[in-house]
Amino acid sequence: MIDYNNRIFRSVSNSANGEVSNETLFYYKQQGFHITAVYRGGNIADGSLSATADEAGNLNMRYQHVNINGQFLTGTCYSKPEIMPNGKIRLHEKWQWTCGDYSSGESVMEEV
Repeated sequence: MIDYNNRIFRSVSNSANGEVSNETLFYYKQQGFHITAVYRGGNIADGSLSATADEAGNLNMRYQHVNINGQFLTGTCYSKPEIMPNGKIRLHEKWQWTCGDYSSGESVMEEV
């Protein structure tokens, strides 16, 4: 299984309907198959996520954040890891809002 503990990720691409940008940093912690993270930056004032990992390191997560406009937003995300040539992790993500317009999108996150 992939070790996500103490890794930091930054968005390198996101769908237009997403709020996360390259100014948003995600700080991951892991205990066994349970992963948590806090995130902030750019349009995100404060956010957190909770996920489970499978043996291949795929993540099934739920996230919530408050944006800089004071809106509270929630969603689901499924992330598939890729180990890059430099040994860092790239996450290919498919996500969907569970509030607002319930739209979905895709993003790519890379370890800093």
